[in-house]
Parts: sequence; C-alpha cells; structure tokens
Amino acid sequence: MAHDDDGLARGLFLGFMAGSVIGAVTALLLAPKAGKDLRKDLKQKSDELKDAAQTQLETARKRAEELIKEGRKRSDDLIGQAKQKAETMLSDAEKAIGQAKGEGNKLKAAVKAGTDAFKEERSKNS
Repeated sequence: MAHDDDGLARGLFLGFMAGSVIGAVTALLLAPKAGKDLRKDLKQKSDELKDAAQTQLETARKRAEELIKEGRKRSDDLIGQAKQKAETMLSDAEKAIGQAKGEGNKLKAAVKAGTDAFKEERSKNS
C-alpha cells in the first residue's frame, strides 16, 4: 500500500514539475518582454523549480529513512519470534526425548524382570 502511495506522489510531483516548466516557458515566450526581463523571469522560475525539487527530495529522503527503520524493526521482530519458536520446539523435543528414555528404561526393566522370572521358573522345573 505504501508503495502505491509513493508511486502516486512521485507521479504527481513529476506532473507538477513538467506542467510548471511547460507553463513557465510558454508564458515567458509568449509574453512581450525585453531580453533582460525574460532572463530575469527565467532565473526566478528556475530558482522556484529548484526549491520545489529540493523540498521533494528532502521529503523522499525522510520517507526512505522511515521505511528503512520500519523494515529493520519488522525484521528484528520476526527474528525474535523465530528464535522463541525454535527454543520452544527444542525444549519440547528435549522433553519428548526424556520421556522416551524413561519409557525405554521401564520397558528394559520389564523385559529383564520377565527374563529373570522365566529363568527362575525354568530352574524350578528342571
């Protein structure tokens, strides 16, 4: 959305600049003035256009800085969220491994008890 607004602003600025230049040149060329007055008017109009362009460039620079700061903040937030999710997943995996080891130890103990009982029973019957 911000990209569309920047394009619109740029288009309006370029249209303003082009219209200003065309209007100024047309007015100056069609107006019955002496060469000295014409040069003075051209200088004045060029100074006005230069000031307008400078103002627009400063506005664009400030906007670019804001966008860069916003992008950095968003990326920092995303990195923080990703780290937090990774830590949660690692913790959950460690818990699952611990539980699996506990279950494995229980199973091993049960098998050993069964084997011992079988051997004992076989000894009695022999």
